[in-house]
Parts: sequence; C-alpha cells; structure tokens
Amino acid sequence: MSPAGYPCSEGTACFFYTILMRESRTFVLLAAAVCMFSVSCSSLYYSSMEKLGKEKRDILVSRVKSVREDQEKAKEQFKTTLEAFQAVTGFDGGDLEKTYKKLNGEFEDAESRAKKVRERVDSVEKVAKDLFAEWEGEVGSIHDPQLKSKSRRLLLDTRKRYAALINKMRAAEKRMEPVLSAFRDQVLFLKHNLNARAIQSLKETTIEIDAEVTRLVQDLESSIQEADAFIAAMAE
Repeated sequence: MSPAGYPCSEGTACFFYTILMRESRTFVLLAAAVCMFSVSCSSLYYSSMEKLGKEKRDILVSRVKSVREDQEKAKEQFKTTLEAFQAVTGFDGGDLEKTYKKLNGEFEDAESRAKKVRERVDSVEKVAKDLFAEWEGEVGSIHDPQLKSKSRRLLLDTRKRYAALINKMRAAEKRMEPVLSAFRDQVLFLKHNLNARAIQSLKETTIEIDAEVTRLVQDLESSIQEADAFIAAMAE
C-alpha cells in the first residue's frame, strides 16, 4: 500500500506517487528558501544603504519622489493616449492598419506607465512598513521620558502624513485600471473591425473615456501634491 492508502500493485503508480511526494517537499523547501532570501536581501540592502549614509527615512523619501515622477509621466501618457483615440474617431481616410498600430502603441505605453506606478507604490509601502517597525522598536528603547514622548509624537505624525499619502497614491492607481480597460476594449474592437464604420462607432465611448481620464488626471495631480507635502514635511 502507498502512504495514502492506495494499492501499489501497479509499480508505475507507486513510482509516480513517490515522485509527487518528493516534488511537494521540494516545492515547500524552495518556497521557504525564497522567503528567507527575500528577508535577507532586504536586510542586506538596508545595511548597505546605511553604510552610504542613507537610513530608511531617506529611502522612503527617495521612493516617494520616484512615485511622484512616474505618476507625472503616467498622467501625460494617459492624456496622450486619449488624444490618439480622439484623433482616430476623426479619421477621414488613409491607412487604417497604420492608424490602429499607432493607437495600440499609445495604449501599451499607458499600460506600461500604470504598471510602473503600481510597482513604485508597492516599494513605498514596503520601506514604510520597515521604517515604522524599526522606529517603534527604537522608541521603546529610549529611557528619557521627554525624549521618548517627543519621538513617539513624531512617529504618530509621520504615520498620519504617510497614511494620507498612500491613500492618495492607491486611489490614483485604482483609477487607472478602468481607463486602461476602456482603452483595451476599443483597441481590440478596432483590431477586429478595421473599417471606417467601426471607427465612427467609437465616438460615443471615447467621450465617456474622456471623462474617466479627466478624473484620473485629477487623482494623479492630487497624489502628486500629497507627495510634495510629504517630502517637504520629512525635510523639516
């Protein structure tokens, strides 16, 4: 009998069961190693940055600046992509295939910018989590009551500012997906219907996308302003 209680009269069946169990154990060990390696890499990264005079606080500010820059680029790209869609609906002759390829290229650029923003925001969350955990622990080790109280107030204030920042960043990030989905639908529709009639039918949905992009731009600008305020406060 196999360990699972199944008959092993068939040698092949037992052989594959054994292989499956070994593969499962290997997967678990590999997953654990990856987790440990990830933690180790983070510690090594922070240690290396500290040797360069960069604490987690500095890293957080640097990453917030990177998000801000990528949000600015994403904002401009979404506006450019919308303009490309608007230009297509005004198509009055020419190479439809070329027109489609240009439109698809703008959409892919917008998609790439959105992905970059998501990755940047994730990196901000990671270092913020590590910073606040370290800060909390260090506050507990301060013996002077006044210094401890002052440090804790500063920690709470920074957490509050950060919460406002990350909420704005995530709100802008979430706003991107519906716009990308609408862009994607139109690109695929045009891909399957490369004719003037199909282009004309896109006019109504393009107007709806216009409103979505306007709201997205507003959310991105709000997030950028919040990032500026956070960066300024951390420099005080």
